[in-house]
Amino acid sequence: MLLHESFQNAAAWFHMLTPEQQARVERDTQVLNYPASSTIERRGEPAQVWLGVISGLVKVSVGNADGKIASLTGVPAGGWIGEGSLLKREHRRYDVVALRDSTIARMPVTTFEWLLDTSIAFNRFLLNQLNERVAQFIGKAESDRLHDPDARVARCLAELFNPQLYPGMGMRLAITQEEIGYLARLSRQRVNQSLRTLETCTLLRVEYGAVEVLDLNGLRNYGT
Repeated sequence: MLLHESFQNAAAWFHMLTPEQQARVERDTQVLNYPASSTIERRGEPAQVWLGVISGLVKVSVGNADGKIASLTGVPAGGWIGEGSLLKREHRRYDVVALRDSTIARMPVTTFEWLLDTSIAFNRFLLNQLNERVAQFIGKAESDRLHDPDARVARCLAELFNPQLYPGMGMRLAITQEEIGYLARLSRQRVNQSLRTLETCTLLRVEYGAVEVLDLNGLRNYGT
Protein backbone atom coordinates (compact mmCIF):
# COMPACT_ATOMS: atom_id res chain seq x y z
CA MET A 1 0.00 0.00 0.00
CA LEU A 2 1.81 3.12 -1.18
CA LEU A 3 -0.86 5.56 -0.04
CA HIS A 4 -1.79 6.12 3.57
CA GLU A 5 -5.29 5.76 4.98
CA SER A 6 -5.87 9.51 5.02
CA PHE A 7 -5.74 9.47 1.19
CA GLN A 8 -8.57 6.96 1.01
CA ASN A 9 -10.60 8.94 3.54
CA ALA A 10 -10.17 12.10 1.45
CA ALA A 11 -11.14 10.42 -1.83
CA ALA A 12 -14.87 9.72 -1.82
CA TRP A 13 -14.60 8.16 -5.27
CA PHE A 14 -11.87 5.66 -4.25
CA HIS A 15 -14.32 3.25 -2.64
CA MET A 16 -16.40 3.19 -5.84
CA LEU A 17 -13.54 1.47 -7.68
CA THR A 18 -12.82 -2.20 -8.14
CA PRO A 19 -9.85 -3.74 -6.27
CA GLU A 20 -7.84 -3.68 -9.51
CA GLN A 21 -8.58 0.00 -10.05
CA GLN A 22 -7.79 0.85 -6.44
CA ALA A 23 -4.46 -0.93 -6.71
CA ARG A 24 -3.43 1.04 -9.77
CA VAL A 25 -4.50 4.34 -8.21
CA GLU A 26 -2.43 3.56 -5.13
CA ARG A 27 0.55 2.53 -7.26
CA ASP A 28 0.51 5.57 -9.54
CA THR A 29 -0.51 8.45 -7.25
CA GLN A 30 2.07 10.52 -5.39
CA VAL A 31 1.36 12.18 -2.06
CA LEU A 32 3.53 15.25 -1.45
CA ASN A 33 3.75 17.90 1.27
CA TYR A 34 3.75 21.61 0.41
CA PRO A 35 4.58 24.42 2.85
CA ALA A 36 2.28 27.42 3.23
CA SER A 37 2.43 29.94 0.35
CA SER A 38 4.08 27.47 -2.05
CA THR A 39 2.77 26.97 -5.58
CA ILE A 40 1.43 23.48 -6.22
CA GLU A 41 0.53 24.02 -9.89
CA ARG A 42 1.39 27.05 -11.98
CA ARG A 43 -0.72 28.78 -14.60
CA GLY A 44 0.45 28.11 -18.15
CA GLU A 45 2.07 24.76 -17.40
CA PRO A 46 0.78 21.56 -19.04
CA ALA A 47 -1.89 19.87 -16.92
CA GLN A 48 -0.49 16.44 -16.15
CA VAL A 49 -2.04 15.49 -12.79
CA TRP A 50 -5.37 15.47 -10.97
CA LEU A 51 -4.99 17.09 -7.55
CA GLY A 52 -6.52 16.00 -4.26
CA VAL A 53 -6.22 17.89 -0.98
CA ILE A 54 -5.48 15.30 1.69
CA SER A 55 -4.94 17.87 4.43
CA GLY A 56 -4.58 21.63 4.59
CA LEU A 57 -6.19 24.33 2.45
CA VAL A 58 -5.38 25.58 -1.05
CA LYS A 59 -6.65 28.39 -3.21
CA VAL A 60 -7.20 28.50 -6.95
CA SER A 61 -6.33 31.94 -8.33
CA VAL A 62 -5.40 33.92 -11.41
CA GLY A 63 -3.24 36.99 -11.79
CA ASN A 64 -2.05 39.49 -14.35
CA ALA A 65 1.24 41.18 -15.23
CA ASP A 66 0.46 44.05 -12.84
CA GLY A 67 0.42 41.68 -9.89
CA LYS A 68 -3.33 41.80 -9.35
CA ILE A 69 -4.61 38.45 -8.09
CA ALA A 70 -8.18 37.13 -8.05
CA SER A 71 -9.03 34.08 -5.96
CA LEU A 72 -11.45 31.79 -7.80
CA THR A 73 -12.14 29.35 -4.99
CA GLY A 74 -10.71 27.62 -1.96
CA VAL A 75 -10.35 23.86 -1.63
CA PRO A 76 -10.22 22.22 1.82
CA ALA A 77 -9.32 18.63 2.67
CA GLY A 78 -11.35 16.13 0.66
CA GLY A 79 -11.51 18.30 -2.46
CA TRP A 80 -10.23 17.27 -5.89
CA ILE A 81 -9.48 19.82 -8.59
CA GLY A 82 -8.10 20.12 -12.07
CA GLU A 83 -10.22 17.56 -13.91
CA GLY A 84 -11.39 20.19 -16.41
CA SER A 85 -7.86 20.88 -17.64
CA LEU A 86 -7.18 17.14 -18.00
CA LEU A 87 -10.40 16.50 -19.90
CA LYS A 88 -9.63 19.35 -22.30
CA ARG A 89 -5.92 18.42 -22.51
CA GLU A 90 -4.96 22.04 -21.98
CA HIS A 91 -2.43 24.03 -19.99
CA ARG A 92 -3.40 25.19 -16.51
CA ARG A 93 -5.44 28.38 -16.61
CA TYR A 94 -4.90 29.17 -12.92
CA ASP A 95 -2.41 28.83 -10.07
CA VAL A 96 -2.97 26.39 -7.21
CA VAL A 97 -1.34 27.72 -4.03
CA ALA A 98 -1.15 26.28 -0.51
CA LEU A 99 -2.66 28.71 1.99
CA ARG A 100 -1.20 26.61 4.80
CA ASP A 101 0.99 23.51 5.04
CA SER A 102 -0.87 21.00 2.88
CA THR A 103 -0.62 17.38 1.80
CA ILE A 104 -1.56 16.89 -1.85
CA ALA A 105 -2.25 13.76 -3.90
CA ARG A 106 -1.11 13.91 -7.53
CA MET A 107 -2.70 11.38 -9.88
CA PRO A 108 -1.09 11.20 -13.35
CA VAL A 109 -3.26 12.02 -16.33
CA THR A 110 -2.69 8.51 -17.74
CA THR A 111 -4.27 6.97 -14.63
CA PHE A 112 -7.08 9.53 -14.65
CA GLU A 113 -7.91 8.71 -18.28
CA TRP A 114 -7.69 4.96 -17.57
CA LEU A 115 -10.32 5.36 -14.84
CA LEU A 116 -12.53 7.23 -17.31
CA ASP A 117 -12.22 4.30 -19.71
CA THR A 118 -12.83 1.56 -17.13
CA SER A 119 -15.13 2.88 -14.37
CA ILE A 120 -18.73 3.98 -14.83
CA ALA A 121 -18.87 4.94 -11.15
CA PHE A 122 -15.86 7.24 -11.55
CA ASN A 123 -17.45 8.89 -14.58
CA ARG A 124 -20.64 9.49 -12.62
CA PHE A 125 -18.64 11.01 -9.77
CA LEU A 126 -16.88 13.38 -12.18
CA LEU A 127 -20.14 14.36 -13.86
CA ASN A 128 -21.63 15.31 -10.49
CA GLN A 129 -18.48 17.16 -9.51
CA LEU A 130 -18.35 19.19 -12.73
CA ASN A 131 -22.02 20.08 -12.42
CA GLU A 132 -21.51 21.24 -8.84
CA ARG A 133 -18.41 23.20 -9.82
CA VAL A 134 -20.33 25.09 -12.52
CA ALA A 135 -23.01 26.03 -9.99
CA GLN A 136 -20.31 27.12 -7.56
CA PHE A 137 -18.68 29.51 -10.02
CA ILE A 138 -22.00 30.94 -11.15
CA GLY A 139 -22.80 31.65 -7.52
CA LYS A 140 -19.40 33.24 -6.96
CA ALA A 141 -19.80 35.51 -9.97
CA GLU A 142 -23.18 36.62 -8.65
CA SER A 143 -21.80 37.19 -5.16
CA ASP A 144 -18.84 39.26 -6.36
CA ARG A 145 -21.04 41.52 -8.44
CA LEU A 146 -24.17 41.92 -6.34
CA HIS A 147 -23.42 41.31 -2.67
CA ASP A 148 -21.88 43.29 0.17
CA PRO A 149 -18.84 42.04 2.15
CA ASP A 150 -20.93 40.23 4.77
CA ALA A 151 -22.67 38.21 2.07
CA ARG A 152 -19.38 37.55 0.29
CA VAL A 153 -17.91 36.06 3.47
CA ALA A 154 -21.08 33.99 3.99
CA ARG A 155 -20.97 32.63 0.44
CA CYS A 156 -17.23 32.02 0.64
CA LEU A 157 -17.70 29.86 3.73
CA ALA A 158 -20.70 28.06 2.25
CA GLU A 159 -18.52 27.03 -0.72
CA LEU A 160 -16.02 25.39 1.61
CA PHE A 161 -18.75 23.33 3.25
CA ASN A 162 -20.16 21.95 -0.01
CA PRO A 163 -20.92 18.26 0.74
CA GLN A 164 -20.79 17.31 -2.94
CA LEU A 165 -17.32 18.74 -3.56
CA TYR A 166 -15.87 18.13 -0.08
CA PRO A 167 -17.72 15.14 1.41
CA GLY A 168 -17.20 14.01 4.97
CA MET A 169 -15.75 17.30 6.17
CA GLY A 170 -18.35 17.95 8.87
CA MET A 171 -19.52 21.39 9.91
CA ARG A 172 -16.33 22.70 11.48
CA LEU A 173 -13.36 23.96 9.49
CA ALA A 174 -9.98 25.05 10.78
CA ILE A 175 -9.53 28.32 8.90
CA THR A 176 -8.13 31.66 9.95
CA GLN A 177 -9.67 35.04 9.25
CA GLU A 178 -6.65 35.87 7.10
CA GLU A 179 -7.30 32.77 4.96
CA ILE A 180 -10.95 33.72 4.56
CA GLY A 181 -9.78 37.16 3.51
CA TYR A 182 -7.58 35.67 0.77
CA LEU A 183 -10.55 33.74 -0.62
CA ALA A 184 -13.16 36.51 -0.28
CA ARG A 185 -10.69 39.23 -1.33
CA LEU A 186 -11.27 41.24 1.84
CA SER A 187 -9.02 42.49 4.61
CA ARG A 188 -8.70 40.43 7.77
CA GLN A 189 -10.31 43.27 9.71
CA ARG A 190 -13.32 43.34 7.39
CA VAL A 191 -13.63 39.54 7.59
CA ASN A 192 -13.66 39.79 11.39
CA GLN A 193 -16.52 42.27 11.24
CA SER A 194 -18.48 40.08 8.83
CA LEU A 195 -17.98 36.95 10.93
CA ARG A 196 -19.33 38.74 14.00
CA THR A 197 -22.37 39.81 12.00
CA LEU A 198 -22.99 36.26 10.79
CA GLU A 199 -22.47 34.95 14.30
CA THR A 200 -25.08 37.37 15.62
CA CYS A 201 -27.47 35.92 13.03
CA THR A 202 -26.73 32.44 14.51
CA LEU A 203 -25.44 31.20 11.17
CA LEU A 204 -22.04 30.19 12.52
CA ARG A 205 -19.84 30.13 15.59
CA VAL A 206 -16.41 31.74 15.51
CA GLU A 207 -13.65 29.87 17.31
CA TYR A 208 -9.95 30.55 17.57
CA GLY A 209 -8.58 29.58 14.15
CA ALA A 210 -11.80 27.87 13.11
CA VAL A 211 -15.43 28.34 12.10
CA GLU A 212 -18.34 26.06 12.95
CA VAL A 213 -21.35 26.35 10.65
CA LEU A 214 -24.74 26.27 12.38
CA ASP A 215 -26.96 27.00 9.37
CA LEU A 216 -25.45 26.11 5.99
CA ASN A 217 -28.54 27.08 3.98
CA GLY A 218 -28.62 30.38 5.83
CA LEU A 219 -25.05 31.11 4.75
CA ARG A 220 -25.81 30.17 1.15
CA ASN A 221 -28.83 32.48 1.01
CA TYR A 222 -27.49 35.33 3.12
CA GLY A 223 -28.09 38.68 1.50
CA THR A 224 -30.74 37.50 -0.97
